[in-house]
Amino acid sequence: MTTQNAVVDHPARRLVVALPDPYDAAREHYETLVPEVDLARFFQMASWQATLELAEINAPHGFMRYFRSDITAVMAGSPSLWKATQYLMGNHTIAERMCRHDPSTMLHAPLRTLLYADPGGDTRLAVDQPSLLFTSYDNPQIADVGRELDALLAQLITLLGGEAPPQLAANC
Repeated sequence: MTTQNAVVDHPARRLVVALPDPYDAAREHYETLVPEVDLARFFQMASWQATLELAEINAPHGFMRYFRSDITAVMAGSPSLWKATQYLMGNHTIAERMCRHDPSTMLHAPLRTLLYADPGGDTRLAVDQPSLLFTSYDNPQIADVGRELDALLAQLITLLGGEAPPQLAANC
């Protein structure tokens, strides 16, 4: 059996977007727009079609929350005084359209996002641009999904009251 190793360098672009709401209100708004995934219901689905239909309901804006970590709490007592919450946000029905071509796409799906208050108290959303992550797989079907995720991310930022970076619109 021959084992092939691969090393892939890929560009990343971190987008840091100002949001108008104070941190606590922005966090609540984010969690409303990106609801927690209902894994118990997804496990009950009898077919992939039923899973797709449930995802439309569970992710009205395209994304669901798979994980949340209160960074503020875990850093309590340290010199890091930021208010921050980290999330894994995505949609496994969208990710499947990439995973079927290359399971290593799951390194970047779901997307990591961070909501935080900067030193001046302004709220920020940080996320790596999806299309750059997924273009690195050198597969046009995967790259297409990455651009679709850019569009969904731009929509989410707008719904949060932020201004979507032009780099997201360039790929829509």
